[in-house]
Amino acid sequence: AARSPPADRGRGGLRRHASYTVAAEVLERTGLAQQANHPAERLGLLQRKRLELARALATRPRLLLLDEVAGGLTDPEVEQLVTIVTGIRAEGVAVLWIEHVMRALTVAVERMICLAGGSFVGDGRPAEVLANPAVREVFLGTEVTTSLTGQAGQASPSGPAAHEAGGEVG
Repeated sequence: AARSPPADRGRGGLRRHASYTVAAEVLERTGLAQQANHPAERLGLLQRKRLELARALATRPRLLLLDEVAGGLTDPEVEQLVTIVTGIRAEGVAVLWIEHVMRALTVAVERMICLAGGSFVGDGRPAEVLANPAVREVFLGTEVTTSLTGQAGQASPSGPAAHEAGGEVG
């Protein structure tokens, strides 16, 4: 026999039935509805990242901060993640995304801000920012920049791994 949920989980909390409804909605939005009853430890990397998104979305945020959420994913998995984030944005949630995986940001953000050593090196639409020689130098390095442009730029003393790019979505 099915147990009936308690009337309330506490002061100001969602009623049990309402919390199950929200959980089902966010699992569907993040593509995890089929794995709803699987332990998190049995989920793959993309599914665990989807689960973290679902947990955040269950709070009904107006602003969602994503920090390195595309790290470790394959190109097809990054595409799936971008689709989810784009859908979240379309629902009116503002997204601030800090990421080193530039291919995720370039298709998902309206504004990209790049930092190097605590200083802004790029700010604008993704195509504009990525066309900036200083940004290419910081994120791609001297060899790649030279092969792309035929011109050597200044070498970054701390290397590409020490820099971050952020995208502002929405």
